[in-house]
Amino acid sequence: MLTLIKREPIWEYLSTTQKDLIQEGNFLMSMVKPHQFKDYSFLVFPFAKVFEGYLKQLFLDVGFITHQDYISDHFRIGKYLSPHMVLRLEKHSVFAQIRDASTIDLATKLWTIWKRGRNEIIHYYPHNLRSISYLEAKEMNEDILHAMIESYEGLKVSAKGGN
Repeated sequence: MLTLIKREPIWEYLSTTQKDLIQEGNFLMSMVKPHQFKDYSFLVFPFAKVFEGYLKQLFLDVGFITHQDYISDHFRIGKYLSPHMVLRLEKHSVFAQIRDASTIDLATKLWTIWKRGRNEIIHYYPHNLRSISYLEAKEMNEDILHAMIESYEGLKVSAKGGN
């Protein structure tokens, strides 16, 4: 997984902390063996954290959020990225801004991976304890990295004509 993103221009865009989280997540993936645990959600945490930080930075850099949103403890990516909030948020909807600046496919992909790779992993629901296999964790991490690469190319590079 690490070689996947290191070969891409996005690698230079990521902060040192984000690069460290990817490298540490990759290390954990290599150290943990399949069929050792009942739930491998913990392997997704570093990648989900990188995804959150990356999206905030990207959204700031392309003008979808303000600096105040970026530094706020109250700004919630999930809310602004949700397709269900487009009408309520109007021009502040990041989903709508991605759709308009790029494609609805990219907006939907980012929302889906956010929901699947963060919300469904991190939140605990007593009536629906979601456990994932090693393979599901690996696929989720790869999906997060691919979404980062695709969104960087579709929003940052195309909007600014480069880095």
